[in-house]
Amino acid sequence: MQYVVIYLHGFLSSPESQKATQTREFVRANYPDLTMEIPQLSNYPNDALRDIEVCIAKHKGKKLRFIGSSLGGFLSTFMVEKYSGKAVLINPAVRPFDLLKDFLGEHVNPYTQQHFTLQNKHIDELRRLDTTRLKPTSDYWVLLQTADETLDYRQAETKYHNYKLSIEQGGDHSFQDFQRFLPDIFRFLLQD
Repeated sequence: MQYVVIYLHGFLSSPESQKATQTREFVRANYPDLTMEIPQLSNYPNDALRDIEVCIAKHKGKKLRFIGSSLGGFLSTFMVEKYSGKAVLINPAVRPFDLLKDFLGEHVNPYTQQHFTLQNKHIDELRRLDTTRLKPTSDYWVLLQTADETLDYRQAETKYHNYKLSIEQGGDHSFQDFQRFLPDIFRFLLQD
């Protein structure tokens, strides 16, 4: 059975982010036959969910694998719990509905230049996607750096304590030197 790896970027990000670009280039160089998707996700949760579902629908019958960064980690968790599969989560958002309350209002995505307005209804959409109980059959590897200036890494450490955790002192929300993990990430994702 074939695999599809779907990379989900974070809030105010895009497929052109540094980690997404590094991942795409790694796959081209090392797994040229692997199906890799890096969709541009909407800035609104329900629309982003629809973007991911469209991507998944194109790959019926393939084994789903996810790489999710920040809010993309939250969405990857939702997808693994819904469809099964595996995910590598990089400094994942655990409670984005709490965090993004401070971001209500007008924004411009720095990658796409798209203007959008984050409203309370979008916070409610995120809350409906929360996966408080993870299936024991799910398979996650969570990469955390303790000096993440955006998210408290301890939330993810608590939520994913039954799964593989790599916690590094220092770093930041972007997860410094992410690319050094790529060989191990793909070994993890592409084994059953």
